[in-house]
Amino acid sequence: MTAVLMAVTAARHWTLTDGTRHPTGFWAEEFLVPYGIFTDAGFDVTVATPGAATPVVDELSLGLTGGVLPHTVKKFRTRLADLTPVLDNPADLHAVNQDDYNLVFYPGGHGPMEDLAVDSVSGTILTERLTSGRPLALLCHAPAALLATVDNNGETPFAGKHVTGLSNREELVNSFAKKAPWLLEDKLREIGTDYDKALIPFRPHVVRDGNLFTGQNPQSSKKLATTLVNVLSQPR
Repeated sequence: MTAVLMAVTAARHWTLTDGTRHPTGFWAEEFLVPYGIFTDAGFDVTVATPGAATPVVDELSLGLTGGVLPHTVKKFRTRLADLTPVLDNPADLHAVNQDDYNLVFYPGGHGPMEDLAVDSVSGTILTERLTSGRPLALLCHAPAALLATVDNNGETPFAGKHVTGLSNREELVNSFAKKAPWLLEDKLREIGTDYDKALIPFRPHVVRDGNLFTGQNPQSSKKLATTLVNVLSQPR
């Protein structure tokens, strides 16, 4: 059976430049849509967080301000309730072996900007996964985790890799983003990745560079997950 590791943020806030803590977590669509697509394909999905801490959903992703319509919010909340046993009992990301999985997938939300961006164990997983040649995927804000792969010399194996992630223009739709310590697009360019984005914000956009797959925004959740299912379903 195809095994998937979903590396989910355990952060419950994002620290802004003025010291305030903006409540956050994982983005509902970016977790639920891929999770559903993977399980519907018959994949075995393991949810893991740093320290096996229980993740929380970003409430912004369950409302109109997060671009989610009421009927979809209702569906998401029902699904989150159904998955309570899974979310309440994650594996410890710091103890997993990425070699045990056919796919390593990082969903987003602002949470990764707080924890995964500075998580050295996650950084090692990402580096090992890239080197392995086996599929690695990061969605929306999740490429913030790539910052943890930068070594003391300022170098990362992801330099030169063609990637996408939430653009500055998309981020700045959020009023609190003006107080952000940094924006994802800027940081991805700063560490040397070949950053790419769709011409029109909030449209699905997926980029592949070898075994590395990235999706730009929540709207890319379905496209990224179905792309991965197609890749993993091909004869080896």
